[in-house]
Amino acid sequence: MSDKVVRIGGASAFFMDSAMAVPQLLKAPQIDYLVFDYLAEGSMGLFGRMAQMDPNTGYGTDFLTVHVGPHLRELAARRIRVVANSGGVNPHGLARAVEKLAAEQGVSIKVAVVDGDDLRDRIDEIRALAPKDMFSGAELPEHITSINAYFGAFPIAEALNRGADIVITGRVVDSALTLGPLIHEFGWKPEDHDLLAAGTVAGHLLECGAQVTGGTFTDWRDVPDWAHIGYPIGECRADGSLVITKPEGTGGLVSVGSVAEQLLYEVSDPQAYIVPDVVTDMSAVKIVEVGPNRVKVSGARGLPPTPSYKVCVTYDAGWRASALTPIVGWEAGAKAKRHAESILERTADLMRGRNLGPFTRTYHTVIGSEASFGAQQRPIESREVLVRIVVDHPERAAAELFAREQHNAASTMSPGTSINLSTQVVPLTELHLFLLDKGKATPRLTISGETIELPDAAGVRLEPSALVRPAVEPAPEGAEAEVPLIALAWARSGDKGNLFNVGIIARRPEYLPWIRATLTPEAVAAWYRHQFADASRARVDRYDLPGFNALNFVVHESLDGGINSSPRLDPVAKTMGQQLLFHPIRVPRALANELQNGETKRAA
Repeated sequence: MSDKVVRIGGASAFFMDSAMAVPQLLKAPQIDYLVFDYLAEGSMGLFGRMAQMDPNTGYGTDFLTVHVGPHLRELAARRIRVVANSGGVNPHGLARAVEKLAAEQGVSIKVAVVDGDDLRDRIDEIRALAPKDMFSGAELPEHITSINAYFGAFPIAEALNRGADIVITGRVVDSALTLGPLIHEFGWKPEDHDLLAAGTVAGHLLECGAQVTGGTFTDWRDVPDWAHIGYPIGECRADGSLVITKPEGTGGLVSVGSVAEQLLYEVSDPQAYIVPDVVTDMSAVKIVEVGPNRVKVSGARGLPPTPSYKVCVTYDAGWRASALTPIVGWEAGAKAKRHAESILERTADLMRGRNLGPFTRTYHTVIGSEASFGAQQRPIESREVLVRIVVDHPERAAAELFAREQHNAASTMSPGTSINLSTQVVPLTELHLFLLDKGKATPRLTISGETIELPDAAGVRLEPSALVRPAVEPAPEGAEAEVPLIALAWARSGDKGNLFNVGIIARRPEYLPWIRATLTPEAVAAWYRHQFADASRARVDRYDLPGFNALNFVVHESLDGGINSSPRLDPVAKTMGQQLLFHPIRVPRALANELQNGETKRAA
């Protein structure tokens, strides 16, 4: 294997990520690539609506004004190449804007576009296939805003092979932004499944920016200088291994825990992490600290790709109004609850008088009362809360009626009600996800005025028998005491459609059997029972990752519609790991005493 090292900076986790990322990464002495992840299910709906209002838009403008545009000269001078899925639903529009900006700055660059993912002009053809939602089984909806297949990394690699300095894509999977450069640099082939899996792991770790360098880390007190947190650099080698680090002199923390948390972020079955180019098995991955703020990752395994692309549809589902109001004083929580119920009752009466029909959904929560914890909620009497009310309706007039009416609560309802902090009336977007045969959509590459099609290999069906589940030790005996999960583990959670996952990583290998013995799928389902529409049908899957002493839990049908449509306080499941860290774990008394003494010393 070559000793060559390719250094890739993860410069954005979403389309409005920090303006400090690129300048910070450019201070590193050697960077070969910057990758920018702009797209998620929520942003596709946003870009789709932008394009409906103005066909010349529909892409991430921060690419021009914040992330790349101000640094074009330095990027070109240092021959740092850029790969970004910032094209949204109009990658050619963004490419033209980049070329115009480069010309104005006197910078000579070659811009490539990867598209073909946008299926809006083929909706009738797609509808004839009758694709049902992969989770709910629902029919393809009307009033589609965006419809995009998730493409892979090989078209990006071909753009780089042909000399592209900047590659702008539509909807590719997040990890492809890194895997594409690695295929180009190391000559990996479609049949190199283990290497493609390793590159996918590298991309998955870099795609969320500072989340791998201490952002949202469980042990937040150990993470210095959030204000100047370092964005990640992946030092990648031809054998698939990589070291995660960050620029010198920046804040943040690269540790086994921070890297392991990000590896399990938004993962369902970690032995079948499916992207267009490979099926990645993370169960044997090793994560080892090799120096201060330097963590080596290796050991991913791969299986052949599947024959389908995931397709994400966003569609109009009416209108949503929301209001956020502070209430202070005696019995603040009780007053807030009555406030919400009264506003909803009053608005419903007014709507009947105007023949608007009832709301399709109403939701309210008292922030500051631990409502998010469900049955684990502690009986506290907060003197200061926020009441949040959400309503959905097919007609804008009903949402605007609620938005107007809720303002007068300050003079007609609870004492201690302050001025409303936020009132919004917005279009409501929902998701439909399905699988599409790879023969029905084809990636295209446009570079130097030429457009070529780059169809992916057909792939093969993933058989359950191909997944050899790790052997695990039997449940230990001798548990006599309880400690909270946070004393034994790190945790990270995230959403995927209408489900969420929680990755649990043992702080020490010897803790894992005790964690596993307590955190059965049934126990985790009971802990989150308030998340399910019907707790009697709760479903939780558990997966083992012995390579880095971890468990992954997938909590199905638990987000009330997911990121675009859920009215809950946390529609993206970022808080679910924090909730589970309160779960008591049965351990030997000696271990409980050791952990308690350690906490006492730390507090001192």
